[in-house]
Amino acid sequence: MSELISLREFARRENCSDTLVRRAVKQGRLVLSDGGKLDSRLVGTAWREANAKGANTANTSANSSQGVRSSQFAPDDDANRSLEDTARSMIASGAVPDRDYAEALRIKENYLALLRQLEYEQKSGQLIELGLAKGVLFECARAARDAWLNWPARVGPLVAADLGLEADRVTEVLTEHVHKHIQQLGEPEGDFSAES
Repeated sequence: MSELISLREFARRENCSDTLVRRAVKQGRLVLSDGGKLDSRLVGTAWREANAKGANTANTSANSSQGVRSSQFAPDDDANRSLEDTARSMIASGAVPDRDYAEALRIKENYLALLRQLEYEQKSGQLIELGLAKGVLFECARAARDAWLNWPARVGPLVAADLGLEADRVTEVLTEHVHKHIQQLGEPEGDFSAES
């Protein structure tokens, strides 16, 4: 027969600190009853091994070998059961891979390291926001287009003087060709997904 014991009593029987027990409860490796207590049958199980080794499978097998299931200690309210059912169905469907604690912790640490690297690169000026890069590209393309549109009026009279032709006609022909060229170029588009 099982008895419900306090977190302190559980820690005393496990010969560990109650902080470690509270952390295990917070991480879901130990489940409290409705009264905020732990089942005494969990003393001596593999819940501590899951801390660094990712022994959730060992924890489950140790509990089941003792006739203890985690669902026996979970609160009986529908919200928690539906959340667990949702998590199981997501794992079963492959939407969320089933990982042990150590693997999940490793993945989390890797992503946190990548986020820190991005923050560093942004603060050091090596990385800029995509919106800013698109804005700079657009402004450069507009400046180039405006320079080309003004070019025939500036160069046309000089070419006409060198060739002995009518300045208005040369400017008109150059303007027509520049407009065709700009239309062929189209809108500026940058491929920001490619690695440099």
